[in-house]
Amino acid sequence: MSEATPPQEQQQSVTDSTSSTPVSPPSAPRPPKARGNGLAFCALLVGAAGAAAGAWGLWQLQGLQQREQQQLEQLQQLMGQTASLGQASQVLEQRVQQLPPATELDSQRRLLSQLQGDQQLLNQRLESVLGASRQDWRLAEAEHLLRLASLRLSALQDINSAEALVAGADEILRSQDDPAAFAAREQLAKSLEALRTTFDPDRTGLFLQLGALRDQAASLNPLNPNFATDGGVLGELAASEPTSWWAEWLEVMSRYVRLDFNAAETIRPLLAGQSLGQVRLALSMAFEQAQWAALHGHTEVYQQALRQASEVLQGHFNAENPDSRALAARIDELRQRPIEVQVPDLADSLVALQAYIARKQSAREALGSDAESQEARP
Repeated sequence: MSEATPPQEQQQSVTDSTSSTPVSPPSAPRPPKARGNGLAFCALLVGAAGAAAGAWGLWQLQGLQQREQQQLEQLQQLMGQTASLGQASQVLEQRVQQLPPATELDSQRRLLSQLQGDQQLLNQRLESVLGASRQDWRLAEAEHLLRLASLRLSALQDINSAEALVAGADEILRSQDDPAAFAAREQLAKSLEALRTTFDPDRTGLFLQLGALRDQAASLNPLNPNFATDGGVLGELAASEPTSWWAEWLEVMSRYVRLDFNAAETIRPLLAGQSLGQVRLALSMAFEQAQWAALHGHTEVYQQALRQASEVLQGHFNAENPDSRALAARIDELRQRPIEVQVPDLADSLVALQAYIARKQSAREALGSDAESQEARP
């Protein structure tokens, strides 16, 4: 068709063709549902990734800001330290400028070395003097211990205390570590053995036992006499005349008055009131005197005091009284105990120690004089 066909004719031709040809019904189009869901999911993933990237970038930005802040603080601290170091360096420069020159430092160093040498020499001399004086004090202490031991033996006969004092003096000599002290230590060893083999009575125990007897004597009571016969002579006279008034009167009197012309033993008067107190006081004083004698080792005074206590018991208390009889037996038993011992003499030990001290002092004086003469030489 070379010419343009009008639209009406074209539409009519198309309609004719369609009417002449059978047309099949059009198929329904598929809905694009699955494709739209995938696009939405992808868009969601892209959005989440973008949000995560933004958050990560924001976190990195905050971290960078914190680091910058820390770096600024460190920089400020370094600047402050630099300023302080600068001030310190200025101070050091000023001090260095104030120091004396090298020549003066050398002279001061020489003077210091000389002063140290003199000080060491003085220290050595002081140590020697103090060591000698300390030894003298210790030896004087040993001599004092020996004198005190001798005094304890002579005055109190105290064996244990004297042994301890002599052992202390021997320990002081042992600490001297001097072969010249052999003779003095030998004499001290003899004195120690003599003290250890000496009999040592228990004076403290004896003193306590006498005190217990004194308390027992303070509570001692007399025993009332007991007559074996009823009435005695008066009872016999009343029995000879039983029917008279005289017999009745004699019987009444026999209850208050006893007459016995054939008594086998002496009947002592009853102690009561002031007389009993005086007897108890005499016994107490006798026991106290015995205690003093037992502590001080006086045998004569001890025996005399216990003998006096026994005589008081025998003179004022009946032998049938069990308390007085037991007390008298105990007094006789204590009288047999020895209280005085033969103490050894420590004079030889004291003389040996004094001789050792004198030799040591003379040797030290000789050494001192030699040292002074050597120092006086040019």
